[in-house]
Amino acid sequence: MSTGVVTAARVTHESGDVDQLAAASPESQAGAVQELLTVPDIEEAYVLSTCNRVEAYVVGPDHAVGRAALEEFFAGIDDEAVVTTDHDESLRHLLRVAAGLDSVILGEDQIIGQVRTAYEDARDADGIDSMLEAAVTKAIHVGERARTETAINEGVVSLGSAAARRAEREIPLDGATALVVGAGEMGQLAARSLAAAGVDELVVANRTVAHAEHLAADFEDEADVRAAPLDALETVATRADVVVTATGSDEPVLEPTHLEGADDGADDVGAIEQVIVDLGQPRDVAPETDAVSAVRVFDLDDLETITEETREQRADAAREVEAMIDREFELLAEQYKRARADEAIAAMYESAERIKEREVETALSQLGGEAAEEHREIVEAMADSLVNQLLAPPTKSLREAAAEDDWSTVHTALQLFDPEFGENDPIAPLQAAAATHGEPSSGDASIGATDDD
Repeated sequence: MSTGVVTAARVTHESGDVDQLAAASPESQAGAVQELLTVPDIEEAYVLSTCNRVEAYVVGPDHAVGRAALEEFFAGIDDEAVVTTDHDESLRHLLRVAAGLDSVILGEDQIIGQVRTAYEDARDADGIDSMLEAAVTKAIHVGERARTETAINEGVVSLGSAAARRAEREIPLDGATALVVGAGEMGQLAARSLAAAGVDELVVANRTVAHAEHLAADFEDEADVRAAPLDALETVATRADVVVTATGSDEPVLEPTHLEGADDGADDVGAIEQVIVDLGQPRDVAPETDAVSAVRVFDLDDLETITEETREQRADAAREVEAMIDREFELLAEQYKRARADEAIAAMYESAERIKEREVETALSQLGGEAAEEHREIVEAMADSLVNQLLAPPTKSLREAAAEDDWSTVHTALQLFDPEFGENDPIAPLQAAAATHGEPSSGDASIGATDDD
């Protein structure tokens, strides 16, 4: 078990705007993990990057090291947009993220897969060891429980479905022509929601046409669907009543020039003839596109009304999930404590084993020759029995002390067995944290770390 503590920092849809999220987004999750691991004393790292959040978790000997690494990671981002948390709050937040409680769409399903993918990326980059292994797998477990045991994901369950709902408030989707730009997971969800809403024609545009064709094939029975390359946007975008963009492009893919003629069909000044919902991160739609009079552009921030309605509908389920997270967090804290206590106890037994072996050899040498070999098994068995019987009561007491976060007692007891124990003390950072911050409560998985004010 790692002897460090978890520190995390994040920029999310709640703390920053679309542009700040774009600036914080790494080129790849694995690459970001590798970058964090180059910082001295950072033992583990995990990075979750989606269209609504960039979160980084690191394990270091203390929070000062973790915070320094994360400040560098988010350098250039407005300080007000970056939320930094210490051990307990970081772990609890990760559980809430996987359960969908921190999503734009409360309880949405997409995030659990993203948490799992980020875990695989971090593991491939050698960023996952015992502490984050326990934390992230616990988060995935909580996310799965939340969705199978509660109604947290009923109704609008993704940004794709929220985009369709937002568009439908402006113009009827039944019988409409829709364009989805981007054939990734978000594009799939948007296309599925638009098809379910009754659009007559659905065009999927993508840089790689084969991917668009593959996605279009999934909806052939629900609408007239076809694929198109991105360079055909000037043709297909003008004809669409609804456009949903969800690409991974670094630059806008939809410009006002793609919508020339959009005003031609507007009978009334100010009438909305075309709705565009930009789910891209960074933006897929050039800001000046909203100036086209017959076009109404919505971005991630504009989905707030949809998400608030969903939040109200799922309030009861959210309370159930919060209670579930409380219990699972306690179990995670206990898991860390047991592992750290067992590591300390193992060190105690190793010390006792060295003394036992030395004394056994001394006793056998005094017996000498054939007598020593004849009685070796008996002497060793007696020594083992003495060690086990002598260490059984302190082992029980040490585990109880660890369960109560009494790491000072654990440290003192271990030093009684071996005055040199402190040289490789697996709980010394925990004792130091307790001395600095005061005695933590029994639910504090960080063993002395404090949450942000």
